[in-house]
Amino acid sequence: MTRILIVDDDMFFRKVITGLLTGHGYDITAAEGGEEALEILKTKRFDLMISDVNMTPMDGMELLEKSHEAYTDMGVIMLTGHDEVEVAVDAMKKGAFDFLVKPFHVDELFATVQRSLLYYNASPNNNPIGEKVSLLEGLVTESGAMKKMCETIRRVAPASIAVLLCGEKGIDYELIARTIHYYSLRKDEPFIVFDCAVRPAELIGQELFGGAAGQLDAAKGGTLFIDTIYAMPLEVQAELLNVIQVKNGSQTDGSGDAQMDVRMVVASSKKLDQLVKQGLFSENLYYRLSALHIDVPPLNKRLEDVPFLVDRAIRENMEPGADVPVIDLDVKNILYSYTWPGNQKELSNTIQQLLSLVQNGAITKEMLSGEIIEAAGAGKPDAGREHLKGQSFSAFWRDKQKQLFGGAKA
Repeated sequence: MTRILIVDDDMFFRKVITGLLTGHGYDITAAEGGEEALEILKTKRFDLMISDVNMTPMDGMELLEKSHEAYTDMGVIMLTGHDEVEVAVDAMKKGAFDFLVKPFHVDELFATVQRSLLYYNASPNNNPIGEKVSLLEGLVTESGAMKKMCETIRRVAPASIAVLLCGEKGIDYELIARTIHYYSLRKDEPFIVFDCAVRPAELIGQELFGGAAGQLDAAKGGTLFIDTIYAMPLEVQAELLNVIQVKNGSQTDGSGDAQMDVRMVVASSKKLDQLVKQGLFSENLYYRLSALHIDVPPLNKRLEDVPFLVDRAIRENMEPGADVPVIDLDVKNILYSYTWPGNQKELSNTIQQLLSLVQNGAITKEMLSGEIIEAAGAGKPDAGREHLKGQSFSAFWRDKQKQLFGGAKA
């Protein structure tokens, strides 16, 4: 029988939770504080511990740290108040599986318990993802910065809390969101992408919340990834905030449907805290989203990954069965030392352009823009390229096509 340890200094709350879980067939042991819980753990093994954060003299965070060191195969769910969400998120980063905000709905308690037990039963040694995160196709993690990010993903992926991805323009946020979905317990359910930047502002709300035809409903049971959330109108932000509050059990939507079973991952290349100050983003929504945020490192902080990203971009943009072109050593040196201010999107676009200029199965230095050569510190452009200074890469590409192919169009 599954064993669960309940730790809370509120006797009434302990009895309620014990009664609910016992009625579902779990073997429950209750402790009135952290010290008693640690003594019980010395003599009895548990599959799951549910602990309040706010206890004295030993609070839930201290109990988590001490128990997690000794019992790494035991899941932990933290209970917290509305004003302690950031503490609970910090607990997840330190090893807790998930948290519940008091007062929570009974169904949410059962669902979170079931997710935790499934996660740990299928994941011996509390390492369900570990280094496997780096094996997801497309996510390159040779650099220390990306490995650190993947460790955060490993900890937060199984939970149901919303995640905010922050970083620069040009980062492949969708791939990271897919990684979170792939390593969650929702991986067999829908993964829906909703990019606010590619939709007319007046249609965002309708397309997102439009009942059975809306993207929120389409993501039910799975993950909804909202990209460029800063482009979402304020009135739609208010609707999204309501959905998140309903999901967290802090209010109902008036219909009796208190649970919206959708995991939200959102991304922004603009600093939302600055937009809040300018009145362009909802402060309450920002607070909800920023409780668990992941800072995605730009390419200039993870240059060790660039060779692998270049290789991947080449193979992704080639026709099936085509021979992979040879890259001159000078080109490699330039590509690998360039800091890519446009991040993955700039790198991918550059590789696409280079592939369109391939001659005799090779990519040579003459196919690179003078700007990239200069910025990479690989030498100044020769006299034949002086007229290209300040020119966009697209313009350079068109000129280079004329030189190599006599004006052939892409």
